[in-house]
Amino acid sequence: MIKRLPFVLLAWIIADVYFFRAVSTLTDNSFVLYGYWLIDVIIATGFALLITRRSAGSQPPKLISWLMAFTLLTLIPKIFAMPVLLIEDITRLFRHFPPRSIWVSELALAIAAFVFFSLIYGVTGGRHRYKVHRISLFFDDLPEAFDGFTITQLSDIHAGSFTSKNGVEKGIRMVNKQHSDLLLFTGDLVNNKASEMDPWKETFGKLAAAHGKYSVLGNHDYGDYVKWDSEQAKHANLARLKKVHKEIGFNLLLNEAVKIKKGDQSIALIGVENWGKGGFHKYGDLKKSAEQVPDTEFKILMSHDPSHWEAKTLLNDKHINLTLSGHTHGMQFGIELFGFQWSPVKYMYPQWAGLYKKGGKYLYVNRGFGFLGFKGRLGIWPEITVITLHRK
Repeated sequence: MIKRLPFVLLAWIIADVYFFRAVSTLTDNSFVLYGYWLIDVIIATGFALLITRRSAGSQPPKLISWLMAFTLLTLIPKIFAMPVLLIEDITRLFRHFPPRSIWVSELALAIAAFVFFSLIYGVTGGRHRYKVHRISLFFDDLPEAFDGFTITQLSDIHAGSFTSKNGVEKGIRMVNKQHSDLLLFTGDLVNNKASEMDPWKETFGKLAAAHGKYSVLGNHDYGDYVKWDSEQAKHANLARLKKVHKEIGFNLLLNEAVKIKKGDQSIALIGVENWGKGGFHKYGDLKKSAEQVPDTEFKILMSHDPSHWEAKTLLNDKHINLTLSGHTHGMQFGIELFGFQWSPVKYMYPQWAGLYKKGGKYLYVNRGFGFLGFKGRLGIWPEITVITLHRK
């Protein structure tokens, strides 16, 4: 968040100043006008506090969460309203800049209000509006015994963000109703600390699959985004988190592969530790993970960050039939209607949600089960993925 702060502040200032012109067109009430800027002062104070705390070696997660929520609630509605004001200003340019039309300002405020209350719904109802995404994939080299084999994928649980037990249990019931053969979790069990999972172990321990439950680590699982008293404390947290995976029934794969057997046939399941482009740590080692897997075996890879697919997986000597990732959350905000798909995160991750294919290799990016930062979801709903494998 800190790295993107200059861009956020620039967008915030432009949207604020521009939208204020619409507000001042409709009212000269000093309480409203001063209140408009007071909100900005409060948010700016929060950012200043965050920067101060960060320079002291701390990134308080609650402050970051609240700042993200309030920034989105105040910024996004204004951005959506800006095109209406911009269009009028273009016409005013050719009309010698007459006063702004009241009805245009009213329209801009109506659009902003609609977006604002939609975001409020995202915080209240959208965070647990789980959606099941079903896809069928066909392969020439899939063993016959696995024709019709089903996989449920979950990703990005982020247990430290949960507050509603009923909401989370609703999602768990939906997962188990799929009755999939295999359950795979592609990382980010917690936000920062293993203890965040303590209230939820019983709930997630109810997850079941006939051929087992497997998992990998995500970037948040290593405790890299919180200040620790010592390196020993950080390592102890990671060790505890690995035990938590076992306690809820997951077989955690750490740069290794296992065989999933059905009768006398099998497929390979490979799990790498987190590997991400840019400033993310690169703990994952695909070469090591797959070195004992025969070239002829059908392979499924669990890798938390989808940037690993183009950077490493597609270039790997061994043919990885299907990669499962998460990480992006679809930014928890966007549009998915009638085949149209958009979220701001697409400008950071070419593969950010859904199915992708290159060179006969598939990647599926799960939109995430939980949420982080912005305590809600809008348009990009929490996801339960069900993949059915078929032999051509």
